Amino acid sequence: MARLPIYLRALTTLAEEAVTTVSSEELASAAGVNSAKLRKDLSYLGSYGTRGVGYDVDYLVYQVSRELGLTQDWPVVIVGLGHLGHALANYGGFASRGFAIRALVDADAATVGTEIAGLRVRHLDGLEEEVRKHGIAIGVIATPAPVAQEICERLVAAGVSSILNFAPVVLVVPDEVEVRKVDMSIELQILAFHEQRKLGPERHGRLNDAVAELADAVST
Repeated sequence: MARLPIYLRALTTLAEEAVTTVSSEELASAAGVNSAKLRKDLSYLGSYGTRGVGYDVDYLVYQVSRELGLTQDWPVVIVGLGHLGHALANYGGFASRGFAIRALVDADAATVGTEIAGLRVRHLDGLEEEVRKHGIAIGVIATPAPVAQEICERLVAAGVSSILNFAPVVLVVPDEVEVRKVDMSIELQILAFHEQRKLGPERHGRLNDAVAELADAVST
């Protein structure tokens, strides 16, 4: 499942370039996996391609999109319209991938009432009303860490069972609620680990200090 979005991204790029068929080797190269793994993954979708021809790009886009549940639009609310939330709200790629930003919510009086990407920011007090009114399926939390758990509990209580969390905190949710966490500071630290292996010992300390400062900035 984790590889399907990668295949879909590669296939979408091919479709935009008017490519009609693609071999497993070409698609595997674009997706960064080996061709045997790709063929095995796609076989679970019932797609085996045509020997000597390859895969039909448009049909494979449909198959992968259907498996990921992207043949319909999923209504999304973004809670927290700081720099990160503002950037997410303005990102145009969500709509083309099956995600419709329907509501923006924040607690800052200076932000409430402003318009971002054609949507008016609503006050946090009306979060549950926005969820019900728009039939929100996915909640995006882009708030500071101290309030993220409370926001999560309110979303769950309002009926949201899928949450994308950008706050640097582990959320506690019921078993039936799916949470995906995006923590850029952790990703930077992983890259730092690999990078320091390439450097001499005298540079490790300076690199670690720089990454720690950058991770703190990302988290806030």
